Amino acid sequence: MLQNCIRAENRKLHASPIWIMFFLLPVISAGYGTFNYLQNLEILTDGWYSLWTQHTLFYSMFFFPAMVAAYAAYLWRLEHLGHNWNFIMAAPVHPLALFAAKFVVVGKLALLTHAFVFVLYAFCGKVFARLPGTPPLVLALFLLRGALGALAVIAAQLVLAMVIRSFAVPIFLGLLGGITGIFAAAKGFGLLWPYALMQAGMNANRSTDMLAGQYALFFFSCVLWLAAMFALAYLLLQKRDVKA
Repeated sequence: MLQNCIRAENRKLHASPIWIMFFLLPVISAGYGTFNYLQNLEILTDGWYSLWTQHTLFYSMFFFPAMVAAYAAYLWRLEHLGHNWNFIMAAPVHPLALFAAKFVVVGKLALLTHAFVFVLYAFCGKVFARLPGTPPLVLALFLLRGALGALAVIAAQLVLAMVIRSFAVPIFLGLLGGITGIFAAAKGFGLLWPYALMQAGMNANRSTDMLAGQYALFFFSCVLWLAAMFALAYLLLQKRDVKA
């Protein structure tokens, strides 16, 4: 059942305008990060690490939440048209399977975006920043941690896109979530707020490891927020219809 739902969600991506955003926003993010790095060479002196902080700063706080919000809103768009929601409720498929299928598909897009971001980072480091050698291997760990932290954001945006019929409003809320993540991290509560978890995982804008000695709390927070979003989706799908 879940596998069939995933196939159906994947078909929505064929020739989808989402792919324009997939390629364009990471390029813009990489451009901002590289420009900011080149303009501050006197204080950003750690080479590949400094470039990484600038690339991931813009990506994790602004571009990624907006992209995930757009992915989620696009996948829920068909269900919100006409009377399609009634068809979903009457279909021989558990509604949570539909939510889980969308989560898998958006998660796949997020992982592909992460990989593309890293390729752009390496390209900008060699071509524009002219850094020696290759990116440090530890950055692969940061990328994986960021992917784990991103799961909570994906689930949260899918819930928002499910209950809000508008395409633009969930994207705005995703941007707002990224901004609140900045303040949460600045106040020391980054590991307690879902929109700050990816920033912490990717070690954005820090020269030292943000998760040093806090891996357990980071993992627990990721799992807790993910479970909470799935539980909320389940309750909404079981107890009430989606309202405009």
